[in-house]
Amino acid sequence: MTEKPWTGGVVSDRSTVLLCPNPGPMTLDGTNTWVLHSTSTDEVIVIDPGPLDETHLERVVTHVEELGARVALTLVTHGHFDHDEGVPHFLDRTGSPVRGAGRGEEFTDGERITLGDIDLRVLVTPGHTKDSVSFAWEDERLLLTGDTVLGRGTSIVAYPDGNLGSYLDSLDAMYAAASEGGLMLAPGHGPTAPEAAAVIDFYRKHRAERLDQVRAALADGASDADDVAQAIVEHVYADVPRSVWPAAKATVQAQLEYLGERS
Repeated sequence: MTEKPWTGGVVSDRSTVLLCPNPGPMTLDGTNTWVLHSTSTDEVIVIDPGPLDETHLERVVTHVEELGARVALTLVTHGHFDHDEGVPHFLDRTGSPVRGAGRGEEFTDGERITLGDIDLRVLVTPGHTKDSVSFAWEDERLLLTGDTVLGRGTSIVAYPDGNLGSYLDSLDAMYAAASEGGLMLAPGHGPTAPEAAAVIDFYRKHRAERLDQVRAALADGASDADDVAQAIVEHVYADVPRSVWPAAKATVQAQLEYLGERS
């Protein structure tokens, strides 16, 4: 059965996804730009403006204007170009302050970001990248995960910026937050999911299975190859399209680093 395409739209009473038209093997249907609306002050927080696509960025501005609101804060979940490249243009257009991906005040785990009737809890969730963060909006039951957890498939942990040990710790922290709050998954790519905790638990089990597969590949002779990581990719990721093998290889390098630290 073909999976229904994700097109974004209204997610909850105070949140909307505007989908950037940049689909691809790594971006799925495109980048989710989240618009969180403070109805008490008619201000919005925009999360991940996306790449430098002026049509998309203007669509975000128009949507905010149609709400009768203004962009009071821009947040970036991490520094990959498909989330961050359009930020300078977006700030010029809106005059918004920004935090994330090396801009503005550094995030602190557990801090609260409050704007009108929006109250976000920051989860510092490195692993996919060193600078990855997530946000829990308990009032709307949303866990905004950037690329740390996707709405479809699994995220990469690409060496050297990605770190598998940090990533597994982040998944544990996110699972606790999602379970406690009964939160919906609100990812940076792909569709939402009603139970974030179930998706995160799948991620944890999937990572454990991949590590077992890597260990098996090493035992089967991959450890003797000239390019160990590539040999593992060809063994473990044989069913994955070759277009994403470079990303798979970077993930394998992160897995090897993780196993080496624990040997």
